[in-house]
Amino acid sequence: MVLEDLGSLKGFVGCEVGVTEWLSLTHKRIEQFAEATEDRQWIHLDRQRSSKESPYGTTIAHGFLTLSLVSYFVREAITIRGGVRMAVNYGLNRVRFPSPVLSDSKIRARVALLTLKELPDAMEVTWGVTIEHENSVKPCCIAEWVVRYYR
Repeated sequence: MVLEDLGSLKGFVGCEVGVTEWLSLTHKRIEQFAEATEDRQWIHLDRQRSSKESPYGTTIAHGFLTLSLVSYFVREAITIRGGVRMAVNYGLNRVRFPSPVLSDSKIRARVALLTLKELPDAMEVTWGVTIEHENSVKPCCIAEWVVRYYR
Protein backbone atom coordinates (compact mmCIF):
# COMPACT_ATOMS: atom_id res chain seq x y z
CA MET A 1 0.00 0.00 0.00
CA VAL A 2 1.28 3.46 -0.86
CA LEU A 3 -0.10 6.50 0.97
CA GLU A 4 0.60 10.15 0.25
CA ASP A 5 0.97 11.26 3.89
CA LEU A 6 0.43 10.33 7.55
CA GLY A 7 -3.11 11.68 7.55
CA SER A 8 -4.07 9.04 5.01
CA LEU A 9 -3.59 6.37 7.68
CA LYS A 10 -6.75 7.45 9.52
CA GLY A 11 -9.04 5.50 7.20
CA PHE A 12 -7.23 2.23 7.85
CA VAL A 13 -7.47 1.82 11.64
CA GLY A 14 -8.58 -1.72 12.38
CA CYS A 15 -7.74 -2.93 8.87
CA GLU A 16 -5.12 -5.19 7.37
CA VAL A 17 -2.97 -2.96 5.16
CA GLY A 18 -0.86 -5.56 3.46
CA VAL A 19 0.65 -9.00 3.13
CA THR A 20 4.34 -9.13 2.23
CA GLU A 21 6.21 -11.38 -0.13
CA TRP A 22 7.91 -14.47 1.29
CA LEU A 23 11.40 -13.97 2.76
CA SER A 24 13.86 -16.84 3.02
CA LEU A 25 15.35 -17.36 6.49
CA THR A 26 18.57 -19.11 5.60
CA HIS A 27 20.86 -20.93 7.96
CA LYS A 28 23.54 -18.35 7.08
CA ARG A 29 21.28 -15.51 8.29
CA ILE A 30 20.64 -17.44 11.52
CA GLU A 31 24.41 -17.87 11.99
CA GLN A 32 24.97 -14.14 11.42
CA PHE A 33 22.28 -13.28 13.97
CA ALA A 34 23.86 -15.67 16.48
CA GLU A 35 27.19 -13.91 16.06
CA ALA A 36 25.69 -10.44 16.35
CA THR A 37 23.74 -11.29 19.52
CA GLU A 38 26.13 -13.78 21.16
CA ASP A 39 23.26 -16.32 21.21
CA ARG A 40 24.93 -19.48 19.92
CA GLN A 41 22.60 -22.10 21.36
CA TRP A 42 22.95 -25.42 19.51
CA ILE A 43 19.28 -25.50 18.48
CA HIS A 44 20.04 -22.54 16.19
CA LEU A 45 23.47 -23.53 14.87
CA ASP A 46 24.26 -27.25 15.10
CA ARG A 47 22.45 -28.98 12.25
CA GLN A 48 23.75 -32.44 13.11
CA ARG A 49 22.76 -32.29 16.79
CA SER A 50 19.42 -30.65 15.93
CA SER A 51 18.60 -33.44 13.49
CA LYS A 52 18.96 -35.94 16.35
CA GLU A 53 17.94 -34.08 19.51
CA SER A 54 15.63 -31.24 18.50
CA PRO A 55 11.88 -31.87 18.31
CA TYR A 56 11.97 -29.91 15.03
CA GLY A 57 14.49 -32.17 13.27
CA THR A 58 16.63 -29.23 12.16
CA THR A 59 17.96 -25.91 13.37
CA ILE A 60 15.51 -23.07 13.98
CA ALA A 61 15.69 -19.29 13.82
CA HIS A 62 15.96 -17.26 16.99
CA GLY A 63 12.63 -15.76 18.03
CA PHE A 64 14.36 -12.41 18.27
CA LEU A 65 15.63 -12.77 14.69
CA THR A 66 12.05 -13.22 13.53
CA LEU A 67 10.96 -10.27 15.67
CA SER A 68 13.77 -8.07 14.34
CA LEU A 69 12.27 -8.41 10.86
CA VAL A 70 9.04 -6.65 11.91
CA SER A 71 10.33 -3.24 10.76
CA TYR A 72 11.39 -4.70 7.40
CA PHE A 73 7.98 -6.30 6.90
CA VAL A 74 6.06 -3.13 7.79
CA ARG A 75 8.16 -1.15 5.28
CA GLU A 76 7.40 -3.82 2.69
CA ALA A 77 3.66 -3.63 3.38
CA ILE A 78 3.18 0.14 3.44
CA THR A 79 4.94 3.22 2.11
CA ILE A 80 4.16 6.74 3.29
CA ARG A 81 5.42 9.08 0.58
CA GLY A 82 5.51 12.41 2.37
CA GLY A 83 5.24 14.29 5.62
CA VAL A 84 7.52 12.02 7.63
CA ARG A 85 10.80 13.54 8.81
CA MET A 86 11.82 10.40 10.68
CA ALA A 87 10.33 7.24 12.16
CA VAL A 88 11.34 6.00 15.60
CA ASN A 89 10.82 2.55 17.06
CA TYR A 90 8.91 3.33 20.27
CA GLY A 91 8.66 -0.27 21.46
CA LEU A 92 6.43 -3.29 21.64
CA ASN A 93 3.21 -3.87 23.53
CA ARG A 94 3.01 -7.61 23.17
CA VAL A 95 5.02 -10.35 21.47
CA ARG A 96 4.46 -14.09 21.20
CA PHE A 97 6.23 -16.87 19.30
CA PRO A 98 3.56 -19.57 18.79
CA SER A 99 5.66 -21.78 16.46
CA PRO A 100 9.30 -22.15 15.38
CA VAL A 101 10.83 -21.03 12.09
CA LEU A 102 12.86 -23.86 10.59
CA SER A 103 16.17 -23.02 8.94
CA ASP A 104 16.03 -22.47 5.20
CA SER A 105 12.30 -21.86 5.17
CA LYS A 106 10.22 -18.83 4.24
CA ILE A 107 8.25 -16.33 6.28
CA ARG A 108 5.96 -13.41 5.42
CA ALA A 109 3.90 -10.92 7.39
CA ARG A 110 0.34 -9.69 7.56
CA VAL A 111 0.34 -6.09 8.72
CA ALA A 112 -2.65 -4.36 10.30
CA LEU A 113 -3.06 -0.82 11.60
CA LEU A 114 -4.29 -1.19 15.19
CA THR A 115 -4.26 2.36 16.57
CA LEU A 116 -3.32 5.95 15.77
CA LYS A 117 -2.55 8.61 18.33
CA GLU A 118 -1.97 12.26 17.42
CA LEU A 119 0.95 13.89 19.24
CA PRO A 120 2.06 17.54 18.93
CA ASP A 121 4.91 16.78 16.52
CA ALA A 122 4.25 13.16 15.57
CA MET A 123 1.75 10.43 15.00
CA GLU A 124 2.07 7.30 17.13
CA VAL A 125 1.03 4.19 15.22
CA THR A 126 0.55 0.69 16.60
CA TRP A 127 1.02 -1.98 13.97
CA GLY A 128 -0.25 -5.52 14.41
CA VAL A 129 2.21 -7.82 12.69
CA THR A 130 1.54 -11.53 12.27
CA ILE A 131 4.47 -13.39 10.79
CA GLU A 132 3.56 -16.61 9.03
CA HIS A 133 5.82 -19.56 8.38
CA GLU A 134 5.46 -21.32 5.04
CA ASN A 135 3.68 -24.68 5.38
CA SER A 136 2.49 -24.00 8.94
CA VAL A 137 -1.02 -23.26 10.15
CA LYS A 138 0.26 -21.43 13.25
CA PRO A 139 2.00 -18.07 12.98
CA CYS A 140 5.59 -17.93 14.18
CA CYS A 141 5.41 -14.42 15.63
CA ILE A 142 2.61 -12.09 16.65
CA ALA A 143 3.63 -8.59 17.70
CA GLU A 144 2.20 -5.16 18.42
CA TRP A 145 4.83 -2.67 17.34
CA VAL A 146 4.63 1.02 18.22
CA VAL A 147 6.25 3.55 15.87
CA ARG A 148 6.35 7.33 16.18
CA TYR A 149 6.35 9.11 12.85
CA TYR A 150 7.70 12.65 13.28
CA ARG A 151 6.55 15.40 10.93
